[in-house]
Amino acid sequence: MRTITFYLALVFFLLISQSIVGQEDYQKKIEALKIEKKRITEQEKKALKLEVKEINERLDKGELSETEAKLLKEEAAKRRALNIENRVAIIDNRISLLERDEGELLSLSEVDSIEKDFGDIDVYIDGEYAFGVNSNDWQDWDTKYDRRTYSDIIITFGLNNAIIEGKSLDDSPYKIGGSKFFEIGWQWRTRVFDNSNWLRFNYGFLFQFNGLKPTENRYFVMDGNQVVLEEFEYDLDKSKLRMDNLVFPIHFEMGASKVKKTEHRIRYYTKHKFRVGLGGYAGFNLGTRQKLKYSRDGNKFKDKLKRDYNTSNFIYGLSGYMGFGDVQLYLKYDLNPIFKNAEVEQNNVSLGLRLSI
Repeated sequence: MRTITFYLALVFFLLISQSIVGQEDYQKKIEALKIEKKRITEQEKKALKLEVKEINERLDKGELSETEAKLLKEEAAKRRALNIENRVAIIDNRISLLERDEGELLSLSEVDSIEKDFGDIDVYIDGEYAFGVNSNDWQDWDTKYDRRTYSDIIITFGLNNAIIEGKSLDDSPYKIGGSKFFEIGWQWRTRVFDNSNWLRFNYGFLFQFNGLKPTENRYFVMDGNQVVLEEFEYDLDKSKLRMDNLVFPIHFEMGASKVKKTEHRIRYYTKHKFRVGLGGYAGFNLGTRQKLKYSRDGNKFKDKLKRDYNTSNFIYGLSGYMGFGDVQLYLKYDLNPIFKNAEVEQNNVSLGLRLSI
């Protein structure tokens, strides 16, 4: 459980953006806003240059006549002038509010008007500009009209068990509800076809934590080159074997998507859409350990045994998922046996939820 909590905290850490802690006096805030006012005119002028450049390119290609190009440039100039007027007025109102109320916490971001999908983020420390990302740099970013690859943080969790040769899950020596698994990693999604997003190629890496809890007060022991379950001499509060793996999954994902197209870009979105993914994974075992909790003579003990337990070094299997949007039902099955050279082969199987963040 501590491992799961740690990795969830890591995910939240990656997703939380940087923030500035501390209070500035309102005089410094006003100075920061005045700097912001100066930058507004520069932003809008550079944005106008980009629009004029695009109009000229269309004129050179013969897509526009001289008259049409002139009208478009005039409209762009008027729009940018109004943007400057309106945005400066907003800053003036914020300054007036600060002076009247002697200081309020203000937003550190402003939205530029080139495109709704992007904005400027400026950070000030003690009233002085520290760093920022703004639309003036877009032409340096070489923003692609068509972005084919996206990425996500992947988290999966649920029930874990084993398929044992000659036995059903009802006869499993492992607790059905007590044995669990957890995975966390990163994936990239690349569109397969040029003009359609119904098929995607997903690939990445996952850290797997597969747990097995024996039934009937038993624990894992080595008997020669065999791993067997034996009765523990004291009453066990907990008995668990955990196998930690690093694997590299590959899936072909199918499903509908929403297309958003503007003059500057085209994007495909799968939010709230049904998706199905089929594929597999391969990797290697990072380590195996057994955890025992028990009481003896009125004292509580906790043993952590990090041993090989003859578990497979090379991990490979099949996996699939289906669901809507960012939440899917997830199933994976290890084709490699849990224990090498076992007289009765066991294969790990997991069923749970898959979250793409």
